[in-house]
Amino acid sequence: MSEERIEQATRRIESALGRIADLAERIGDAPEVTSDLAARHENLREAVTNSLKELDDLLEGLEQ
Repeated sequence: MSEERIEQATRRIESALGRIADLAERIGDAPEVTSDLAARHENLREAVTNSLKELDDLLEGLEQ
């Protein structure tokens, strides 16, 4: 890889890192959104787990 291409790639990487840092700052300013998302995720996990358990029980009943 030529030196010029390496420099271009380095600039693109540095630019991407800057965008990531900006986004991380904005996300850090909104903890209620993050905690709400985590709570919704946990509720969805529980619902899916319960549904799969019910389905498993139904299938088990059919096999007997």
